[in-house]
Amino acid sequence: MGLLERHDTGAVARLHMNAPERLNALSDEMLAALQAQIDALAEDRAIRAVILSGEGKAFCAGHDLKQMQAGRQAEDSGRAYFADLFTRCARVMTGLQKLPQPVIAQVQGIATAAGCQLVASCDLAVAAKGTRFGVNGVNIGLFCSTPMVALTRNIAPKHAFEMLSTGRFADAEEARQMGLVNRVVPGDQLAETAEELAASVAGKLGAAVKIGKEAFYTQAGLPLDEAYAYAGQVMVENMLWRDTDEGISAFLEKRKPDWQQ
Repeated sequence: MGLLERHDTGAVARLHMNAPERLNALSDEMLAALQAQIDALAEDRAIRAVILSGEGKAFCAGHDLKQMQAGRQAEDSGRAYFADLFTRCARVMTGLQKLPQPVIAQVQGIATAAGCQLVASCDLAVAAKGTRFGVNGVNIGLFCSTPMVALTRNIAPKHAFEMLSTGRFADAEEARQMGLVNRVVPGDQLAETAEELAASVAGKLGAAVKIGKEAFYTQAGLPLDEAYAYAGQVMVENMLWRDTDEGISAFLEKRKPDWQQ
């Protein structure tokens, strides 16, 4: 079995991190495997939704600290290694958001530091009851500055700064209330819930979800007037599609749309 397994079911791809003995840490090898699948999914028109999950008692415990300490042994005390590591990690995180398909994190156990960043970088998240979330690097003297980027784009600043500066964990229900996850369910319903959410997304017009996901993140970084101007142009383009015309007609005629994309 591989470090990162991919299983496709219809239009849904599942990426399953399979390093339970290392709590699915984002080692150099795991980051490379994730990046390879992100690159492949970006070109896969058959896939319309992605589920990201982890094997064992943890979703992801963040960076591999043993590898990081080994990198410190270089002549420059690890400066080049660390710069490259965080660049590669950022590419994976931003790559998830740049994918045309929505990505759903299926989270259990713990999601800490860069593991919490991974959840925050997914478009949607479902968590099992009892899951704990933390950006707790400060507890070992390392402020989670790169996880902070994703976290502060998910939850309110004061909630984020408290987690970052105290290292405390938030449970699944608190994470839902803060906006880090969408749903909290019993552990035995976790996979089913993620799959139902993925199927719902995958059942929509793929081209519309793709253009909508890109617009969602683009407009979020624009001033209000610019956001409306940009989103209006996206709506114009969307309205002119053949499949959108068919979808509206089908709704008015109370029938199932005959989409071609």
